[in-house]
Amino acid sequence: MCNDLKSIEDIIQYYKYIIQTLDNTAQDNQDRAYGGFVRATKGKMLENIAECLVKIAWQELGAEKGRLAINKTKIDIPIKKDYIESIQDKEIKEYIKQNISQYVFKCSVDKHLFVDDQFVMGIECKSFTENAMIKRILLDFKLLRTLYPKLKCFLIQVESQLGGDYSNFTAKNFGSKSTHTLMSYFDFELDVLTLVEGERNIKQPIHKREYYKPLLKERCLYIKDKIKEALENYK
Repeated sequence: MCNDLKSIEDIIQYYKYIIQTLDNTAQDNQDRAYGGFVRATKGKMLENIAECLVKIAWQELGAEKGRLAINKTKIDIPIKKDYIESIQDKEIKEYIKQNISQYVFKCSVDKHLFVDDQFVMGIECKSFTENAMIKRILLDFKLLRTLYPKLKCFLIQVESQLGGDYSNFTAKNFGSKSTHTLMSYFDFELDVLTLVEGERNIKQPIHKREYYKPLLKERCLYIKDKIKEALENYK
């Protein structure tokens, strides 16, 4: 789908079509429950939008198209050796050591960006985010950064349910108190970017015609420029 989105205007029209037809499409779908279908469709839509914004940003940097690769292949995070040594049960410790190659956690976020085969940026895509989700997102990035300590970390969400001003389109966002508190326990920066304005209201879903929120060109450009800035050193 992203190959069909060549411009910011294409992204806006794609968003409008998906969101404005989603209610009817979900009701007509016979293979999946309404709520699950809505969440999956919004999530896939955002992944396509995020990938397209990355490609536009990369093109604007004047970098060679073939140097950039995007996937979500899971990455093996190995067990920590000092953890093994701390295990008191000798039999368990020896068993793990003998099978250590099997002790991995397969970790990924929604978009992995590679430049010249170097993993440089991860993007998690959410139709909305609340602080319970932030904890898992931060942990996923923390695990990935054990292998890639310079990894740039982004969360792009359609709507925000984090509190604070993440859904206010102002020159500077101060975030929310609870989100910053969670972030303070991790040693890296998570850039939180919201697609549409206004805190999520669960009683006013944006795929219902009366609660529709438009995707603004200015917001697409802002997110694209944030990605572009993060990729600047790799062009």
